[in-house]
Amino acid sequence: MDSPTRFLPRRLALGAAALSLLAASVFSQMALADVNTTGLAVTDTEVTVGQLHSATGTMAISETGSIQAERLAIEQINASGGILGRQIKIIQEDGASDWPTFAEKAKKLLVGDKVAAVFGCWTSASRKAVLPVFEKENGLLYYPTFYEGLEQSKNVIYTGQEATQQILAGLDWIAKEKGAKTFYLIGSDYIWPRTSMKIARKHIENVLGGKVVGEEYYPLGNTQFGSLINKVKLKKPDVVFTAVVGGSNVAFYKQMKAAGVTSAKQNLLTLSVTEDELLGIGGENMDGFYASMKYFQSLDNPNNKAFVEAFKAKFGKDSVIGDVTQAAYLGPWLWKAAVEKAGSFDVDKVAAASPGIELTTAPEGYVKVHDNHHLWSKTRIGQVQKDGQFKVVFESDLIEPNPFPKGYQ
Repeated sequence: MDSPTRFLPRRLALGAAALSLLAASVFSQMALADVNTTGLAVTDTEVTVGQLHSATGTMAISETGSIQAERLAIEQINASGGILGRQIKIIQEDGASDWPTFAEKAKKLLVGDKVAAVFGCWTSASRKAVLPVFEKENGLLYYPTFYEGLEQSKNVIYTGQEATQQILAGLDWIAKEKGAKTFYLIGSDYIWPRTSMKIARKHIENVLGGKVVGEEYYPLGNTQFGSLINKVKLKKPDVVFTAVVGGSNVAFYKQMKAAGVTSAKQNLLTLSVTEDELLGIGGENMDGFYASMKYFQSLDNPNNKAFVEAFKAKFGKDSVIGDVTQAAYLGPWLWKAAVEKAGSFDVDKVAAASPGIELTTAPEGYVKVHDNHHLWSKTRIGQVQKDGQFKVVFESDLIEPNPFPKGYQ
């Protein structure tokens, strides 16, 4: 029979652990005034954050993945002990694909709920609508979407790519790889596609020595692209360069295929179709076309394999992960790192602590927050496969973010 003295070290260890937990609890209560001096929704045991995405409307096809990824990250953070000893509580609001609604909900989260941070928005129109609210109320937004750049705010951490990291690198690749000289630009009709195409046109004409042979924009939710497709077939551009967003993508690419505009006859590079949109479009309707992103679900690295496995375990084996979904996943982790570096939930302190934050565990690989609140990241070109995934055919070096590129404003 075992001697009682054999268990003494374990008992002491358990006692020490209990005392440690007690001390942590006491410290948490005593430290509340230090970690929250601005009246945010922080208690001894909880910190409240907001989620603000389109769960309904034409943008839901794109934003649902962001909602899921942010929740997965927060669940994982809570399971690992939370932030500064506190569990994260979520208040979710629906922007409903309507920009005034985004602004209204942002104010509710910041003024009414006093959340410590918000993870949200997708379109630049929604971000532009909420930005004055975040700056006036001194809130902190983690914005996950690739976007046009030309913006920088103390109150926003941009976890997606800006134009120089996605648009310029993508155009450089396809011009070199396909010998492309003529381009047809197509986008949804709001700020991101229009500004992106303005940047693209300058790069095509002034840097690549190419020519834009057509430029068209269509309202969000538009489903009639027959006239446009006829123009594309008539012009025969070397590359169709697209920034069509949301549910319109389903109609656009199905109608393209029905009209015989396939990768066998036409090069196409998109800035806005990820695995999330492909789920609705169908890989067979875009087979062989290209996308310029920083992340694809098919990336072969240990971080990504663990992320994909965890995501599918939570949201179903048939769920997919696109670029913005992965960038959304980074938001809570970057916030956690900045809060812990600052030793506070206060927005000014977290914002000041954010530059220099590194994540070596990001599914896309290594990322680092720049002084301009954007991330260092790589550009990747993926080719659409029939199964709805992308084959990565190009990967750049790490690109420094430059939201105000000279000559493109």
